[in-house]
Amino acid sequence: MADFLLVHGSCHGAWCWRDLIPALEALGHAAQTVDMPSHGSDPTPIAQVTLDSCRDAILAGSTPDTIIVGHSWGGYPISAAAEANPDAMRALVYLCAYVPRDGLSMVEMRKRAPRQMFADAVEKSTDGLSYTVRPDRVQELFYHDCPPETVPYSLARLCPQPIAPQDTPLALSKRFAGVPKAYIRATDDRTIPPEYEEEMSRVAQEGLRRVINSSHSPFFSHPGELAAILDDLAQELP
Repeated sequence: MADFLLVHGSCHGAWCWRDLIPALEALGHAAQTVDMPSHGSDPTPIAQVTLDSCRDAILAGSTPDTIIVGHSWGGYPISAAAEANPDAMRALVYLCAYVPRDGLSMVEMRKRAPRQMFADAVEKSTDGLSYTVRPDRVQELFYHDCPPETVPYSLARLCPQPIAPQDTPLALSKRFAGVPKAYIRATDDRTIPPEYEEEMSRVAQEGLRRVINSSHSPFFSHPGELAAILDDLAQELP
C-alpha cells in the first residue's frame, strides 16, 4: 500500500480528485488531498497567496512515506516542497505538470513551450492579482474527453487562480534533485503541449515515465487507468 497526496492545478481544488480517490483505494492505497491557499474550502485571501504558502500547504500534508502527485501548475509547489524539505516525502509524481527549471517561474516555463494553448482563454481580474478561465473554453481545454457531467460539476467549483505564486521564480538545488521523480504525460492534452510534457518528463528516469491517452484531466476521463499507473509507479519508485 502507498500513501498518496494529490495536489491540484490552476483554478481547481481537492474536489477534482473525486473519481481517482476511490480508484486508488480499491487498489489498496491511501489517498489524501489538499486545497491550495484560496482554492476549494481554503479561506486565504488571494492577495496573501505565495509560492511559499502553497509549498507549506503540501508539506503540512506530507510524511516521509508520501508520494506527492502534482497536476499541471501543481508541479511547481510540489517541487518547492521537495527543495525545502526533501525528507518530508518519498517521491514526486508529475501529472501533465510543469517541471521547474532552476531560477524560472511557472509563467516563464509556460512561455518557453513550443505552442501557447492556454493564454487566450484566461481573463485577468481588475486588480491584476488573479485570473479565471473563460467558461466557454473550459471543456475544450480541460475536459474534452470526460463524462458530460464533468463540465457543470467543475464550472460550479473552478475559482480564480492567484498570479503571484505562478510568477515567482523557484531556485532548485541538489536537495530537489535527490528526490525520486516520475512523470505521467497525456497524449491529447490541450492545455500543455504534449511535446512539452515529453520534454519535461525527462526529469524522471526512463523507467519512471508513463503515458496516458487522455486530456489534461485524466482523473476525470480515465480514473481507473490513472490509478493503475500510479499503482505501478508506487511499486517502481524507491
